[in-house]
Amino acid sequence: MQEGIVVNSRILIESDMNAFHDYLIREEKSTATVEKYLRDVRAFFVFAEQESVSKEMVLDYKRALIEKKYAVRSINSMLASLNSLLDFLGWGDCKVKSLKIQRQTYCTEEKELTKAEYLRLLEVSKAQPQLNLVMQTICGTGIRVSELKYFTVESVQHGEIVVNCKGKIRTILLPGKLKKMLMGYAKKREIRSGEIFVTKNGKSLNRSNIWARMKRLCEAAGVKSSKVFPHNLRKLFARTFYGIEKDIAKLADILGHSSINTTRIYIITTGLEHRKKIERLGLVV
Repeated sequence: MQEGIVVNSRILIESDMNAFHDYLIREEKSTATVEKYLRDVRAFFVFAEQESVSKEMVLDYKRALIEKKYAVRSINSMLASLNSLLDFLGWGDCKVKSLKIQRQTYCTEEKELTKAEYLRLLEVSKAQPQLNLVMQTICGTGIRVSELKYFTVESVQHGEIVVNCKGKIRTILLPGKLKKMLMGYAKKREIRSGEIFVTKNGKSLNRSNIWARMKRLCEAAGVKSSKVFPHNLRKLFARTFYGIEKDIAKLADILGHSSINTTRIYIITTGLEHRKKIERLGLVV
């Protein structure tokens, strides 16, 4: 039981939220993960309405999420955050199971960014050199947006980017062309050391800022807004790499995944491609 938590009362209070936040920091969770966990548990905090937390209440909350028609993966993600809080508070008997998901064999075409669409986005972003290079860096290496900060002048000169994310350290080898582009950009911007991708004030680029800037390219590029966000660039790298190498274990290492099951989600094809493969079987005459 954590210090300061009342044993006989299971009413969530603000100090519980603060203590959980500090716990996540000590566990060395990434900033994005901490924000996500806190957002999820605060949603339950509002739902609980200062009443004593019980297994029945958590089950009601689970049903409420289903009734609100959240995606199954979103519900499971929110429940995972909540279960983490319950474990932290010593209320493990209130935890609930996640919803079962049948493994997807293909993804919807409305969400998958194609290489042709990516190239159109690059074309219309030429007037924004920083954004253009950010997109090429993510898509050319498969990194997470949060890992852009590891692209320093020193590491790019060396040709290897050492990334420390989610407790795992991995090395990213830079393609020669990308290295040249990054060094040219740094020289033009007179960035002699430290992070290459920074704001005018010298701060690390913000994830939401990159997202918003990418969205503004959609109309000119003729790409659906639902397909345009930084993480889809990482997925395009994964699908392209796997299409050539057919090595999911190596791809998992490059992406920094602990589980190959996560990597599988990245490389599923669209419904259109899936349909073409089935038609090529020639079983319907």
